[in-house]
This record gives sequence, C-alpha cells and structure tokens, in this order.
Amino acid sequence: MDYNNRHFVSIENTESGEVSSKTYFDYYQNGNILYADYSGGEIVKGKLVGIVHNDDTLEFRYNHVNTSNEIRGGKCKSIPHINSQGKIELHEEWQWLVKDQTEGKSIVKEV
Repeated sequence: MDYNNRHFVSIENTESGEVSSKTYFDYYQNGNILYADYSGGEIVKGKLVGIVHNDDTLEFRYNHVNTSNEIRGGKCKSIPHINSQGKIELHEEWQWLVKDQTEGKSIVKEV
C-alpha cells in the first residue's frame, strides 16, 4: 500500500483527542518513511513522522499546536482497512506523551 499524496479526514475519535471531523491530513511516503501535515478544528498546525511496516501498518509520532497555543504530541499505531467504497480507513490506537498521557482510538478515512 502506498500512502503518498493521500488525503484523510477524521471520522471518529476518543473524547480526549483533539482531532475532529474538521481535521484534514496530507500524507506523504518515501520508501518506508511516512510523514504528514495536518490542521483544522482545534489543530492550528500539526506534523507527523513515522514508518510504514511491511504489513502496511503505520507507526508514528505526532506533534501539533492547538487553538489554545499548547504544544501537544503523542504516538500512534494505525491498521489500514479498505472500506466498501475502496478507500483506505486507518484504525488508530494513540497515546498522548504530554500531560495525562491518556490513550484513545480513532479512525481517519481517505477523501
């Protein structure tokens, strides 16, 4: 699976997350290196960087500035699924690495 130049939007997230249906992600891939820009909703500017594993799962770290001018960051593992429209959905398990270090689950869908 190639994630290069794919665009995603959040369709589901745990309450302690800051990503919402107004948050859009632009993914890029170079070899097994994944990186992305994201923004929207509570997120002013975000970046993620990680690895695409041989089984197409993703492991990455993310950092962003939110609308409260806080720098937030965490780690995430994502499992890709192809939905009935043939689009990629990433089912994610994440954890904040700041403040309370809560964990959550989210789904982002290719648009």
